[in-house]
Amino acid sequence: MDNAALLAALQGLDAEAKPLEKADRAAVSIPPERLFDYLAKVRSQPELNFDFLLAHTAVHWNEANKIELLYQLYSTEKRHYCLVSTEVAADKPVVKSVSALWRIAEWQEREVYDLFGVLYEGHPDLRRLFLDDSWQGFPLRKDYKDDFMLERE
Repeated sequence: MDNAALLAALQGLDAEAKPLEKADRAAVSIPPERLFDYLAKVRSQPELNFDFLLAHTAVHWNEANKIELLYQLYSTEKRHYCLVSTEVAADKPVVKSVSALWRIAEWQEREVYDLFGVLYEGHPDLRRLFLDDSWQGFPLRKDYKDDFMLERE
C-alpha cells in the first residue's frame, strides 16, 4: 500500500482524522479523547495491522500551551509505517494509556511522563523512569528552568 492509499485508509477510520502536512509518511492528527479507540482500530484492521509501536514521544509547543504526542507505528506483516498525532493542553496533559494495545508503550509513556509531565490514564505503573522521584518539573518542556541550566548570552 503506497502512502496515498495508506493515508486514505487512516482517514477512513475516523471522520476527525486529519492529515498532517510536511510528513514523510502517512500521518494523521486525531483529538485526544478519540486517540485510544482510533489506535485500537489502526492495530486491528487487517489491511493496516499496525502491530508494532516503534516510538512514542512528545513535543512541547510553549507558545500554544500544547503538548503534541506522536505515535510512530509499523506493520511487521504489511511493512508500512504511519504517524498518529494528538495534542493535549500543557496545563492539563492527560490522555488514555495505549499500553493495553502495545506493551512497549508502558516504558515509552513512562519516559514521556518523566520528561514532559503527560499523565496516562490507566497506565499500570506510571512513575518516573530516568529522574529521581524528588525531581521538580519536567526538563524537556520549553518553559523548564532550574539552577543548573546554562543561559545563552
